[in-house]
Amino acid sequence: MTTAKNTICLWYDTDAEAAARFYATVFPDSAVRAVHRAPGDYPSGKAGDVLTVEFTVAGIPCLGLNGGPTFTHNEAFSFQIATDDQEETDRYWNAIVGNGGQESACGWCKDRWGVSWQITPRVLTEALAAGGDEARRAFAAMMGMTKIDVAAIEAARRG
Repeated sequence: MTTAKNTICLWYDTDAEAAARFYATVFPDSAVRAVHRAPGDYPSGKAGDVLTVEFTVAGIPCLGLNGGPTFTHNEAFSFQIATDDQEETDRYWNAIVGNGGQESACGWCKDRWGVSWQITPRVLTEALAAGGDEARRAFAAMMGMTKIDVAAIEAARRG
C-alpha cells in the first residue's frame, strides 16, 4: 500500500481508535488500516496504549493521535460529506447525532468526540453555485435549518 502524501491528523484525548472504527461503520470507502501502540510512556499515556490509528473517512486518509486533553476539536475543521438525497442525508446525520453527537445549524453537526461534520446535499451546493436569485432563495432556506431538508431546498431553488 502506498502512503498518501497528505494525511489529515486528528487529535483525540484517548479515543482515536473508537472514533476511527465508528467512522468506518458509517461512511462508505472508510476503514481502519492500522493501530499503533506507544513504544514507551508519554505525557498522556503509557507504553502499550494506542498512540495512533491510521484510517480513511470517505476515501480521505487520516491519522488519529491520542495526544491527551490539551487540544480539542472545533468548527475551524470539519468533514464535508456530499449526499445525493434525503435518505442519505438522514442516514449520516442520524448516525452522528444519534450516537452522542449534537446538532448545529445549516447542515453542521458534531460527533461525540467533538469533530464537526457538514452533511451537505448536492442540491444545496448546486443551488449556491448557480448564483443569483436561485442561490439567494436556497441560502435563505438553509439558514433556518439544522439538518438540511432536500425538498425545501429544491422548492427554494424553483422559487
